[in-house]
Amino acid sequence: MYTDDVAFKEYLDKMKKTLESLESQFATVRAGRANAAVLNHLRVDYYGVPTPINQVGTISSPDPRTLVIQPWDKSLLKPIEKAILASDIGINPQNDGNVIRLNFPQLTEERRAELIKLVRKYSETAKTALRNIRRDAMEKFKKMQKASDITEDDLKLMERDLQQMTDDYIKKVDEANSKKEKELTVI
Repeated sequence: MYTDDVAFKEYLDKMKKTLESLESQFATVRAGRANAAVLNHLRVDYYGVPTPINQVGTISSPDPRTLVIQPWDKSLLKPIEKAILASDIGINPQNDGNVIRLNFPQLTEERRAELIKLVRKYSETAKTALRNIRRDAMEKFKKMQKASDITEDDLKLMERDLQQMTDDYIKKVDEANSKKEKELTVI
């Protein structure tokens, strides 16, 4: 498949991490169903430390369109509510003094289009990152060849394998993008 080189493993790991990062970004894009992952990027000030919401309380989903956040410290209800309102998830929290309820309405066509644009933006950012990883690897391999650590034939083999690896990961990004767009368009 790819050249069995220690240097190659480094770039393969970076590409895997890029794909994992993209998938975690996709998880934060809501698709009309209650999903606690939409709260992953939200932070609340907890004794002066920005802390993820899932670390200051319990998040549950009593039905497919509702999330309930029950903070362990009741004084965090207002800061959690403010963090949700300030975010771009497009949901108004309902604070009853004990818990915060998030009701996920059906997505409007306009909101779906916005979310699809966001998903495409995340995908393009991931592709750019993959290409930058490829560029860095190519530069390193060319330096190795100039230093006579590898032959010109080895360099050509490594460049071919690196391009194949990049193409494979770009294809995975496109597949993940298509899957998320389909999820967003299903009513």
